[in-house]
Amino acid sequence: MYKKQNIWFAAAYCGITFLCVLLMSALPAGASSKENTFKPDQFIDPETCGACHDEIMAQWQGSMHNLSHKDPIYNRVAQFFRQGLTDAGQIEEAESCVKCHTPVGYITGFPKKLSDDLSQTGQIPAQGIQCDYCHTAVDVTRMYNNGLVLSPGQGEDDPGVKFGPFDDAEPDFHDAAFSKLHTDSKICGTCHDVKHAVFGTDLETTYTEWKNGPYNSPDPEKHVSCQGCHMYQRPGVPATGSTPRPANPGSAAADAKQRPHIFTHGFVGANSGVPEMFSAKDKSVMAVERLTHAADIFLVMIDSHTARVVVTNTGAGHSLPTGVGDLRQVWIEVTLTDSDGKAVFQTGVPDKNNELPENTVMFKTILGDGVGNPVINMAKAKEILSDTRIPVGKSAVHLFNLNTTPQKGYTLTARLMYRSMPQKILNQLPGEPLGPLPVVEMAAVRKEF
Repeated sequence: MYKKQNIWFAAAYCGITFLCVLLMSALPAGASSKENTFKPDQFIDPETCGACHDEIMAQWQGSMHNLSHKDPIYNRVAQFFRQGLTDAGQIEEAESCVKCHTPVGYITGFPKKLSDDLSQTGQIPAQGIQCDYCHTAVDVTRMYNNGLVLSPGQGEDDPGVKFGPFDDAEPDFHDAAFSKLHTDSKICGTCHDVKHAVFGTDLETTYTEWKNGPYNSPDPEKHVSCQGCHMYQRPGVPATGSTPRPANPGSAAADAKQRPHIFTHGFVGANSGVPEMFSAKDKSVMAVERLTHAADIFLVMIDSHTARVVVTNTGAGHSLPTGVGDLRQVWIEVTLTDSDGKAVFQTGVPDKNNELPENTVMFKTILGDGVGNPVINMAKAKEILSDTRIPVGKSAVHLFNLNTTPQKGYTLTARLMYRSMPQKILNQLPGEPLGPLPVVEMAAVRKEF
């Protein structure tokens, strides 16, 4: 959620790249030779794009890309983490969220930092990660903190070239060109790997997790890019590693050529809570569908009072969970009930404040302050103390002492649960209460005695 961007436009390097991309043409109009020289009116309102790309527009609306600037969880937690910081390095990191959550705003001059008055953000920048941001990308300078190089046009009167996966598109409103970058995981990875802006600590490693995993296979038949899952998903089609990923035939625009596959633009990830806050129920449902096809859970008694629970990452192309690994919550809930349904043993069950007990078995990253002390605020992170998340295709095994021997009529249940943010943090936020966020059952198994 808290993606940091830092976009550099090096003229000498980019000029060569643009020559290749645009078939040896001159440096495209509007391509910047240094950071932050774009003007707001160079970018096109997504509503304009939607006039032709209506189906894609409908998919994108209410997605986490569309809501990246408006997301109240991100906004309030980021502001909370920013408060009280005095260390210059910590402040720089805390201020940098807008680079990715409001990228068009950042590269056109406002907002420049989290502490700016975000309510004054312009209409187009407030649309988050949008059409004319992604489809004007022409190169990558580095694979973290958003090293995208852009070449926007000059607004609606001169929209310039829009880049995408087709080499034969002939739109009326703008020019179009094929871009290998738009079919490559690198365009996703520039935002979905994040390093601390000053300390260099790995805060998010989603791209690296994919890159080092089996889906990044050199065999074209086995290679699955980020787009191969996340841009095949639509309602009823989770498109994870454990499910079929059927093509989505159709056309990219009204009256355009029919194609075997049109990349979808739902971009929900695992977040079912935020889209629902904006009445995007379809995106919330898609997030749940993805979560419930990401992992399997197994349960076996190894003696009279000890249960072994195995969780396997069967569906995600990255670690489970991914993203901000210190804030995402994936945990095991184990409950033993007697013949009357009364709980005899339980662990991983939220308390009356919707907070998880300290002894909950959780898959997460723990960040540190550089001298071995854990920190929850990533702005303070100088090290990674531990990482218990489950890599692609791997399993985690945990033993649970039930403190009793199950009798006839008892039921033992193990569930894998997901929540996008600890309620313990939300409960500390000033102002109106926030949450509770949805808790999603990813997988479950039951044993009857």
